[in-house]
Amino acid sequence: MEFAEKEKNPMNIMKPINLSPQKLDESQPLTVVEMGKLWTTYMGNSMSSKLLAYFLQHCEDEHIKTLLENGIAISMDFMQRIEEFFKSGNFPIPAGFTQEDVNLDAPRLYEDEFYVHYLKYTAKAGMSIYAVAIPLVMREDIREFFAYANQCTNILLGQVNDVLIGKNLIAMPPMIPTPEKNDFISNQSYLNGWLGDVRPLHAMEIIHLYDNIESNATSKALLLGFYQTVKDEKIKNLFKRGLEMTDKAVKQFTEKLHNENLQTPSYIDHLVTTSTYAPFSDKIMLFHKFDMFSIKIRALGNSVAVNGRRDISALYGRNLINNGLFVDDAANILIDKGWLESPPKAFDRSSKSS
Repeated sequence: MEFAEKEKNPMNIMKPINLSPQKLDESQPLTVVEMGKLWTTYMGNSMSSKLLAYFLQHCEDEHIKTLLENGIAISMDFMQRIEEFFKSGNFPIPAGFTQEDVNLDAPRLYEDEFYVHYLKYTAKAGMSIYAVAIPLVMREDIREFFAYANQCTNILLGQVNDVLIGKNLIAMPPMIPTPEKNDFISNQSYLNGWLGDVRPLHAMEIIHLYDNIESNATSKALLLGFYQTVKDEKIKNLFKRGLEMTDKAVKQFTEKLHNENLQTPSYIDHLVTTSTYAPFSDKIMLFHKFDMFSIKIRALGNSVAVNGRRDISALYGRNLINNGLFVDDAANILIDKGWLESPPKAFDRSSKSS
């Protein structure tokens, strides 16, 4: 009990650094890290808050309704805090998304269970942004904001997992044997994937295959609803391509785990209704998939980094290329329609002064 109490405060095990604290000067311009990460966080939460508000209009399960309410509260809180940083730094508030991008009165497009998977899908994406920001941000108050955002999202993800497990909505991650002793790699065949002596998957490979299946299964179900309701034919064709890509990725990653008799997450397409009435604007749907396919590229990069088999590296490589092409095509449509808001950028030193 004494150890548990001590564990709650990291400063109980860490020595303080006795430097005179620098006075916070909020009049100083925001650095590129602070601008970029705050802007990205604002845009992501502006988008998610609109989808969550619609989901809440069509939710009957009380536990899932609480999750949605918590997700909305977090998003609105983050946006308000970021607006304060922007105002103090004379930075324009991003346009983001408005009530015009969501029709709360549209019929139900997804079942309650889908919302839990969606919250996990987007919260993981958010946490990847906040975690990267923390070591890069130098201004203490903004660094504390990202630590706070990370903590809030961590708590929400814990609640999401509790609901998934408590309501039997998800397959538990695979089990592997506990090692009996330390094992050192002694043969180059460890890297084999297609030919010769191919070893079993190691823990990190399994984790990332499982995670990619879980995220892609949710992405596919979300995209299926978007495909049913989008109005623009060019965007619809892009969404169809995204559905095919995502379905293929799920099958490829699943095959790697099934070959070793390891269980995997399941498709959740059955949680999409047959409604063709659009609750969301074409703009927010296209931006959502542009944004989340971009996050998927980061997830695939992380997967490559911990992988040790050549066949899996090649599989991730092909998926990286396909996702990159999808994001590029989505960006082109957003630009053509005047929907793509630009992040803050460096000085254009190539322009001629008047």
